[in-house]
Amino acid sequence: MSQSNDPIDPTPQQDRRGFLVSGAVVAAGAAGVAYWNRQSRPNSSVFIARNQKYDGELVRTIREGLIACEFDPTWITGKRVLLKPNLVEPSRLAPHMTTHPAMIQAAAEVFRGWNAEVTVGEGPGHVRDTEQALLDSGVIEALQDAKLSFADLNYQQVRAVGNVGRACALKQFYFPQAVIEADLVVSMPKMKTHHWMGMTGAMKNLYGVIPGCKYGWPKNVLHFNGIPQTVFDINSSVGRTITIVDGIDCMEGDGPILGTKKSMGLVLVGQNLTAVDSTLCRIMDILPERIPYLALAADKLGPVSESQITQRGESWRPLVDPFLLLDRDHLRGLRAAKTHFVT
Repeated sequence: MSQSNDPIDPTPQQDRRGFLVSGAVVAAGAAGVAYWNRQSRPNSSVFIARNQKYDGELVRTIREGLIACEFDPTWITGKRVLLKPNLVEPSRLAPHMTTHPAMIQAAAEVFRGWNAEVTVGEGPGHVRDTEQALLDSGVIEALQDAKLSFADLNYQQVRAVGNVGRACALKQFYFPQAVIEADLVVSMPKMKTHHWMGMTGAMKNLYGVIPGCKYGWPKNVLHFNGIPQTVFDINSSVGRTITIVDGIDCMEGDGPILGTKKSMGLVLVGQNLTAVDSTLCRIMDILPERIPYLALAADKLGPVSESQITQRGESWRPLVDPFLLLDRDHLRGLRAAKTHFVT
């Protein structure tokens, strides 16, 4: 891996923009691997832990959750793991918007304990200055304390990879070097509502592996090609993924940026992102089959139906606590009851 393994320097000496685009050849091999992973239907168990705190035993929770979902620790030995948090538009005044630094540190400790090489990477969709996003989110201190390297996915070298999903018109995606080289990408979203899609979780979080230097801010090339379609296609094309969800302090209402805090105390873990996002929906009192990108993913990337998802840890039913949704025409049909909407 050509990326430095040194911990992040808050005042880097190198010009990030010198790392822009290298190579526009479609990486057929990487696309083939992504297709194989999609067809192999990763384990659809979903683990839920309740009563979780950022200063609690997150390492133990994440480790036990992965093992409960039949993740094989021996497989990851010596391999490269990319932790992908959500740092969309961070603010110290709204920590419920972004993945908490404690979650990142805990996940890194788990994978390092299994002798994996761990890097944290993100390409914030609304912030051009990634270093500022690290400062505003508090993640920079977590990286320094844990001596974790960071990959700026907005400005890294990129390679073109064929669009395996083909739900949108884009023939290929440009993925950053750290994403191409990772043996495992761990989506680490914040449990939130979304003003266009209704909810955002593990699958939508992978928008952050798409580099701003190629797609702009806020990745409007993807928006213009259809958010549900591009979410599905990115997830089809990116390679092997699992997810660890920060559902401790969440966001409801006008998410994913302007919503209000909702404390749930949950951590969710799973090897199949579609199954985990469907479970998030049910806890939020949202019908997962009505989320457009989950409707596309159903029985292609993973199961949406409750009967096809194996529950581990806590049952989701006692945890249901309706998240407020914006009172908009395109969101009113996302739940059976016509309640818990805000203007």
